[in-house]
Formats: sequence, structure tokens, C-alpha cells
Amino acid sequence: MTRIIISGLALSMLMATAVAQEPVAPALYVKADDIAAALQRALGERPSMGVSTITTTDQYRINLITRTEAAGAIVHRPGTELHFITAGAGVLVTGGTVVRPPEGGQGNIDNGVAQRVASGDAILIPEGTPHQYTAIEGSLTYLEVRFNVPVAQTAP
Repeated sequence: MTRIIISGLALSMLMATAVAQEPVAPALYVKADDIAAALQRALGERPSMGVSTITTTDQYRINLITRTEAAGAIVHRPGTELHFITAGAGVLVTGGTVVRPPEGGQGNIDNGVAQRVASGDAILIPEGTPHQYTAIEGSLTYLEVRFNVPVAQTAP
């Protein structure tokens, strides 16, 4: 009986070692200076909103965004987003419905919830949720992580 247990343990250890030796892709490292330089270039091209793309894959995208002006409402499908405010403050409106002017142009949110956000705050915006920064106090910078994996559909 002891031999069977020892043999089983030895086999388990060999399997664990084999699994541990499989190559795995390294982590993504992006230098702070590179992110900041890309953000400054983007703000030079479009002063109201600069985007420094950190990475984009089929499953997610990560950007550092600086806004200096309010913007129209947007909705992402697919795409749950996490906004982590790294600097500044402003007002973020979420939920409700997007109302667009009859002549076209940017929409605004009707019946949403307005919340002042500031450095250190984190906001999770579920897929399909309207959101819009309606006021910016000087400038607002946030790390945006958008998960592009669609929400699983439920059977009827």
C-alpha cells in the first residue's frame, strides 16, 4: 500500500514539474516615460482628449486618457470598462438613456446618475451602459481598461 502511495506522489510531482516547465508568455511592461510621451503627443493633436494606448488585444484594451473638456455620451458593445482616476477631477454621468439632437451631433444622457470622481476613484461601467464626462475640473486623467469579451447570452 505504501508503495502505491509513494508511486502516486512521485507521478504527481513529475506531472507538476512537466506543467511548470511549459513556456508562458512574459508580462507586458510599458515604461512610464513612453506612456507619458504618447499622451503628450496625443494631446498636441487633440487638446480636448489625449489617448495613450498601452496595449490592445482581442480580449481587452488599456489606455491612459486625459480629458480637458466635457464630452458626448458613449455606449460600448461589447466592452465593460474600468476607469481608474489617476489625476484631476470631474463629473461622470452613467446609466439612463442617450438622447441625440435631431440635427445630429453629440448625445447626452437623460435620467442618468451624476457622480463627481477624483484621483484614486475606480468606476466599473458595465457593457451597454451609457456614460459621459459632463464636467472637467481643469483636466482629468484615467486608466481605462476595456474588456472586449461579450457578456454571455442566457438561453430563453
